[in-house]
Amino acid sequence: MSLWERTPERRRATAWPPAEPPGTAAAVTAADEGGGLRPGTLHRGVSGVDRGPVPMSAEQFDGLRDPMARVFFRRGRWPMTLEEVLDGLTEAGELPAQSVYLIGEAGQIPPHEAPGLRRDFRFAITRAEPGKDADLLVSSDPGSVFLQVAAWDPEAGVFNYYMRISPAWVWTGDSRSALAPESRGKGCFDSHVNGSVVMKELKQPWSNWQSMSATIQLAPDDPLRDNPLYRQVIGAERLELTVKGLIARWTAARLSTVVTDGVVAHPDRLLRQLFTSTTVNLASTSVQSATVGASGQDLVLPLGFWLNADALLNDLGLPVGAGSAPSAPASLYADSVAAFGFRMEERVSGFTRPGDTFFAFMVPEAAYEDNDVVRQAVERGLVPARFAACALMVDFTEPVFSPARAHLMRYVPTAPVPVATWCADIAAAVVDAARTLPADSPEAEFARNWAVPEAEWPEVFARRVDTYLEKVAARIRTASGFDDCVRLAESRRRTFKEMRLNEFALTLPTTDIPADAPRLRMHEDGTVGVPTSGGSP
Repeated sequence: MSLWERTPERRRATAWPPAEPPGTAAAVTAADEGGGLRPGTLHRGVSGVDRGPVPMSAEQFDGLRDPMARVFFRRGRWPMTLEEVLDGLTEAGELPAQSVYLIGEAGQIPPHEAPGLRRDFRFAITRAEPGKDADLLVSSDPGSVFLQVAAWDPEAGVFNYYMRISPAWVWTGDSRSALAPESRGKGCFDSHVNGSVVMKELKQPWSNWQSMSATIQLAPDDPLRDNPLYRQVIGAERLELTVKGLIARWTAARLSTVVTDGVVAHPDRLLRQLFTSTTVNLASTSVQSATVGASGQDLVLPLGFWLNADALLNDLGLPVGAGSAPSAPASLYADSVAAFGFRMEERVSGFTRPGDTFFAFMVPEAAYEDNDVVRQAVERGLVPARFAACALMVDFTEPVFSPARAHLMRYVPTAPVPVATWCADIAAAVVDAARTLPADSPEAEFARNWAVPEAEWPEVFARRVDTYLEKVAARIRTASGFDDCVRLAESRRRTFKEMRLNEFALTLPTTDIPADAPRLRMHEDGTVGVPTSGGSP
């Protein structure tokens, strides 16, 4: 990470090095790197491509057609605060429909219990034409210490990402920069992994967001109460719909350019969202953890913990008979919180409190944006539904971070391939390799899936899912079975915590499970074990 990325105007997060205080030598170096930041100038600074912010070329500047460029930069206007951005849009009569949302990982911790804890509240603000998708998303803290914008460019079909670094603005890349090898996973694309907008807690109860499920707690004298934007905050259930729509818009724009003259130019960039977890969302129960007692109602665990239900059941339509996600006795959950030493902990501030996250049992699940790429690719005829299903059913009990599915990426070409046969050719290569490999290899499992006749795969795969869900539903009603699931959940959380998307210490709980405990996986018989060395099931 270059020094300029560590400017104090990036938000505080565990994933980034501590920011140097304003005025220090390091902070000055960050602002001056690459020739200095000139007031009244749009700079470009794409991590992995540019050494630091440099003035954007006139040709590139003239090509920007998003709202920030159109309303501000091309008119010689340089708003330095959140309020100036919003007021400037309003004065120009642009994108008048405004929605304000609020998030804070410490938002459900009563202020009187932790008076010294930094709350790290952030506004997420969308601006749109009435009745249309948002074209501008702004992320900022109430004091405008950091100010970041994602702006849709309809001509280029991308989001442009900007960050204010006083006294200027820096273009940090666009959606396609996220896919390019030199900038992938770097800078703002450590969270906007595939070039789209991000809302990690995308489903009910929208953990950490103000929503219909929970209200963020403020101290009586918190200055945020006097912030006009705070008084406009609405529930994150609305933001979920907005974000899903924007992800779909970028996916559609991206896939419209995937094929040229009957050829897929970068097959690996497309199929990695089928075979790997490029990113994740976070899901939980809708039950407040503090309310779960030994005699309470059964706890329905997130369906995305057990399998990629969104892709397999909703998008590909497997006719699964299970009516709901497996549930466990509340007493087993309550016992596990005590036995495994669950606590909310932020070492930087010294804060610690026994218990789980506000909503119980938060875990990573398959990312909506990964699934949307697969869904739209199937709908467009780029990827046959059967091929997608056969891939997803490899190690399907591990909906995220599956080494077995990721192993199959070695059969995906990196060079251009004909769209008419590319998936069939990949399948043939995997099936051919499976002939000389063990029966428990990822290749062998894919080959067994591929051998199911075209007319039968939905029912055959659905029966496997039903059998699996029946087995886990029985096992998690036993103390040993539920404890195994707690260890599995923590194993997946540890993998998430290694990602740059893990920004704040209070997003997930801390437990007494050793940090070096082996990674675990779920088997189809409902038992939990250690993956084999080859990543096979």
